[in-house]
Amino acid sequence: MSHQADAKALLDSRGLYDGQTFHGVNPLLLVEKIIRDRILDSLYWKEQCFGLNAATLLDRATELRYVGGSYANQKPTPFISLLFKLLQIQPERPIVLAYLTDPEFKYLRCLAAMYIRLTWSAVDIFKTLEPLMGDFRKVRVRGAQGFRLSYVDEFIDDLLTKERVCDIALPRMMTRAMLEDTEELEPRESLLGSEVESDGEDEDNGLEEGETTEAATAEAATTKED
Repeated sequence: MSHQADAKALLDSRGLYDGQTFHGVNPLLLVEKIIRDRILDSLYWKEQCFGLNAATLLDRATELRYVGGSYANQKPTPFISLLFKLLQIQPERPIVLAYLTDPEFKYLRCLAAMYIRLTWSAVDIFKTLEPLMGDFRKVRVRGAQGFRLSYVDEFIDDLLTKERVCDIALPRMMTRAMLEDTEELEPRESLLGSEVESDGEDEDNGLEEGETTEAATAEAATTKED
């Protein structure tokens, strides 16, 4: 029960919290009270999150088999419980980036991405998460209606564009367009645009080759007639 008491101590309503803040608030307050209470009362939190630190949480995260917020009778998922634990222990950035860039465990990547979306600045969020838009691995999402199929890149896109993900209201942040206007971000180069440009070049080359071949054929025919 001590880890539960520690978590509740961080939520002291009298303003006694003097730890690190994100967006000017106690990080645990980034999760709405009703979800916090359900996490703290859940069996998974009491049995699997006891005494976790940045290293041992990794072991739990590699066991994840889906993402999601709440399911069935508003039970919190292991995913959202570990996210809450991350907000409690607040690992250093290099550790979070190690979670994010691990090539093997896709749910660990999603967990780190959501933690980043909740706690980092808008510029850092876009710079760090956008490269993951090329990760097309399938992921399972569990919600009130059961399971559904999604993909890592869709999950990342949701974090960058939606107001709620996994039943969590995401902190407001400037859009990419706004950050480009203020020159805090460089315009994003679309992978699709590169492919279209490449296809266009191939077509142009094909036309040039075709025109050259046709010209050579016509010249040969004229020579033969002469």
